[in-house]
Amino acid sequence: MKPTIGISCGAFRDRDWCPPANFLRKNYTDAIVTAGGLPLIIPMIDDIEVLRALYDRMDGIVISGGGDIDPRFYRERPLAGLGPTDPARDEIELPLARWAVEESKPLLGICRGAQVINVALGGTLYQDIPSQIHTQLVHDSSFTRQDWTYMAHELQLEPDSKLAHLFGTNCIMTNSLHHQSLKDIAPGLRPVGWAPDGVVEAIEGEGESFLVGVQCHPEALQGAADVRWQALFRDFVASCAVGVPAL
Repeated sequence: MKPTIGISCGAFRDRDWCPPANFLRKNYTDAIVTAGGLPLIIPMIDDIEVLRALYDRMDGIVISGGGDIDPRFYRERPLAGLGPTDPARDEIELPLARWAVEESKPLLGICRGAQVINVALGGTLYQDIPSQIHTQLVHDSSFTRQDWTYMAHELQLEPDSKLAHLFGTNCIMTNSLHHQSLKDIAPGLRPVGWAPDGVVEAIEGEGESFLVGVQCHPEALQGAADVRWQALFRDFVASCAVGVPAL
């Protein structure tokens, strides 16, 4: 039996008078299907008991990309440069991340998702790279070029990291669509990947269970752009399949 993978989503608001819609880009589910999993979108809900019931039915969790996290969740005031936030989404994804870590359920964070994991475990963020970090590197260049597959810069990996092992290299090209980044790394996590300017762009858990966060968007790369990124999703889904009964 294939493992069931829960993927968080955001709210899409197309008109002021319309109710918000659950929104997730299709390449997230495509990546999970290609890797052998059964994707299930976790909707925007405000009932923690229902959220927990959904979580309990998942074999693994993906925290997807999206907007900025409300800085009150990492004990800071909003700074100039902070983008739009959605506290209702934060209040869904932060518990999902904590539960998964506490119970050693496989957890993959993508872009915002890596930041959610760090904040959920007690870490902090740079609210806006251009105004807080002195760097010449443009961290949203794939966005400004309107090309999710544009390889913006190298990702330097710790040689003993899971990611370096999966890719068979200590350096891989990535897209880049973010203006926030990890600052103080939470206990239980370790930085394992850096942009050329030193910004942390990959984290892994210190334990045995699958716990990985990447600042890039591998779901947009794992197709034609660079199939090596499929290894990340395959390993994640394989970790989720442990203990799933075979048909």
